[in-house]
Amino acid sequence: MQQHTLPADIERTSMSIIRAELAQRDIPVPEEVAPVVWRVIHTTADFDYAENLRFTPGAVARGIEALQNGAPIITDTRMAQAGVSKPSLAKLGGQALCFMGDEAVAAAAAKNQTTRAAAAMDKVVAEYPGAVLAVGNAPTALLQLEEHIRAGARPALVIGVPVGFVNVVESKERILAACQAAGVPAIVAMGRKGGSGVAAAICNALLYSAVNALDPAARGWQG
Repeated sequence: MQQHTLPADIERTSMSIIRAELAQRDIPVPEEVAPVVWRVIHTTADFDYAENLRFTPGAVARGIEALQNGAPIITDTRMAQAGVSKPSLAKLGGQALCFMGDEAVAAAAAKNQTTRAAAAMDKVVAEYPGAVLAVGNAPTALLQLEEHIRAGARPALVIGVPVGFVNVVESKERILAACQAAGVPAIVAMGRKGGSGVAAAICNALLYSAVNALDPAARGWQG
């Protein structure tokens, strides 16, 4: 028989299953990062993220604080941008932005013979220095961001979770090392896995924490 048909009940039951399975697998999840890990597993049904997500010290708390102070979220794909919770952002006075369709970014990419994602990072670092940067698709964005961080850029938080086979593993290792060296908060999914959905899930875990809406009823969900 069909059970748990109301949205809030479905999410609560899903999170309960996730916590139980993590316990069965004997995978401890620190309290500070648990909402992020649970939300990513909830989005992907992939328990590997409980072990491949890396957090610099205090990354979750600092990301939440930045969002509470109105920091924008800037993504490398329209899909990730669309997946970020707009009601939660609105409560904080923030916004979700993506510059992949920006004409100036396209022109810069063509001129410099690079990707739009890399060119977008140049724009973001110059114009939105205190943003939360969520990269779920383009390793070139992370590699460009690494150069900026080593040159002195200090975003509020870097979420590095691109998916794929070319430069993906290396870009994640390099951005994590750069963030650790510079004291920039970072959440990175090591290895090949990731994607726009994962990037949005991490953003939403932080947003829901920032507005005290981890329980779906606080977001107006029925059940």
